[in-house]
Amino acid sequence: MTELKDRTCEACRRGAPRVTSEEIREFKPQIPDWDIMEVDGVQRLVRTYEFSNFREALAFTGKVGEIAEAQGHHPTIVTEWGRVTVTWWSRKIKGLHESDFIMAARTDQLV
Repeated sequence: MTELKDRTCEACRRGAPRVTSEEIREFKPQIPDWDIMEVDGVQRLVRTYEFSNFREALAFTGKVGEIAEAQGHHPTIVTEWGRVTVTWWSRKIKGLHESDFIMAARTDQLV
């Protein structure tokens, strides 16, 4: 099986299938520090990264933005002093797509 971080993120279109429970069980071990949260009935991948100061948190935010732009898939990012919370989900399908797991794995590589 190809690791998530090495897979290609595909553009998600309306009507694209959400990941199944089986796929979640397959993908989750590769991103063990991410939580699956439901907000307003929509599943999302969420992780908070800790940093020593605001400058490091801001630099990480920029790196996440760069990989998001390169893939055309954009998370919600909350940058605070010493921490950055990244949330991936596919808005067009109101849930999780394989691409969200790929981008979570790639985000982990930035640390």
